Amino acid sequence: MGIRGQEIVSLIKRQIEEFGGDLTLVDVGTVVQVGDGIASIQGLQGVRSNELLDFGDDILGLALNLESDLVGAAILGDPNAVKEGQRVRSTGRIIEVPVGDALIGRVVDPLGRPLDGKGPVNTNSTLPVERVAPNVVARQSVDTPVQTGIKAIDAMIPIGRGQRELIIGDRSTGKTAIALDTIINQKGGDLICIYVAIGQKQGKVAQVVGTLEANDAMSHTIVVNAGAADSAPLQYIAPYAGCAMAEAFMDQGKDVLIVYDDLTKHSWAYRQMSLLLRRPAGREAYPGDIFYLHSRLLERSARLDEANGGGSITALPVIETQAGDVSAYIPTNVISITDGQIYLEPELFNSGIRPAVNVGLSVSRVGGAAQSRAIRRVAGRLRLDLAQYRELATFAQFGTSDLDAATRAQLARGQLATEVLKQSQYVPLPLEHEVIILFAVNAGLIEDLALDRVADFQDQLLRNISSAHPDIVQTIADSGDLSEEIEGRLTQAINDFKSSFAA
Repeated sequence: MGIRGQEIVSLIKRQIEEFGGDLTLVDVGTVVQVGDGIASIQGLQGVRSNELLDFGDDILGLALNLESDLVGAAILGDPNAVKEGQRVRSTGRIIEVPVGDALIGRVVDPLGRPLDGKGPVNTNSTLPVERVAPNVVARQSVDTPVQTGIKAIDAMIPIGRGQRELIIGDRSTGKTAIALDTIINQKGGDLICIYVAIGQKQGKVAQVVGTLEANDAMSHTIVVNAGAADSAPLQYIAPYAGCAMAEAFMDQGKDVLIVYDDLTKHSWAYRQMSLLLRRPAGREAYPGDIFYLHSRLLERSARLDEANGGGSITALPVIETQAGDVSAYIPTNVISITDGQIYLEPELFNSGIRPAVNVGLSVSRVGGAAQSRAIRRVAGRLRLDLAQYRELATFAQFGTSDLDAATRAQLARGQLATEVLKQSQYVPLPLEHEVIILFAVNAGLIEDLALDRVADFQDQLLRNISSAHPDIVQTIADSGDLSEEIEGRLTQAINDFKSSFAA
């Protein structure tokens, strides 16, 4: 019996000596009310705004309302798994997402969890989803173009690296198509692309991923998906998570293009959360800080100066309008934050003019600074021709017989420009091909061409010049400019081809 007692004593002594665990204090609270994905929690005294909360069973929450006796939290998971009386622990971590090269080519949710069935994302780096935007001193002016491969946009509404260009229009007018064309056009370049789908149908997102894979564009793209079936909190953090992933590359001095598709559904998700959190409602039931919701997101897009690494984030936010009403609450908010907008018109889309860009309402506040010299030289008159044509077209519909010769010539130029700017979906053009086509229009070399033959002429002209005069194409591509010598040779090449095309 004495031996047994000594064994117990020595065992206790050894356990006391080996005990070296650090004591940690954990805030623990209790769920007092839960419903519609929002939980009210009592007892979390030290919790911070945007801190992750642990409900157990791999269910996380996001602390949003910090009141004197209650914490309002959004549930980032199955809301039905959280019950009243359940214990909640604070994690001490502000919400963050995985970042790094391992995400490229992957489809993930806003928390960085893979959705593509290709296994885990192997990265140890994380960044908080909310971050203060770079200040004025750290930025430099926008002067490097982002080539979209779409003639109408590169010529008249140029986008520069570090710019925020809004794509706005009604449902089914080709907003996502413009964003996807831009992503596809970066193939083989140095621009990393991030596509954030907010509140989209899963079928549409699968279609987008399929299009990117078919065009070999997933090799430089990350897709962040918070679908229509996902909870409002996940849709709310999706664009911020995508922006944090972009900032990781910008901090390395790289250039990133990010598409938010779309911020209308993002504001709906935030309105739903705010009403459930019992925050005061304002105009159209949106909370008072709805402008700050998007301004703090879009201000994170910038072009940093060399002292800060020289990286950039270019944002293409998408807004869906109702019956073309660009003066509604959310559209006007986002228009005032961005550096220009591309307005897509249903009437143009339905009449076969695609991309359906309304030149009158579309603008780039960066302008020619974000264009290559070659495009600037050939696109100068194009916007003016189109604007004058739209004005005259209203009168011309009553008959052109009583119009003078100058007006008829103006109409013909506008019709030709409209026809030239039509472009098929997912067929972005390289810079040198855009320059050749726009030069032919600007120099008046194809004014005698029948409108129904313009598309065929463009395709055959590009093939002919690429095979017969590859040095011209290469010179434009390398220099990004048009010398007088190249202009002369290009004019000769186009005229030679035109005579054979007409024959």
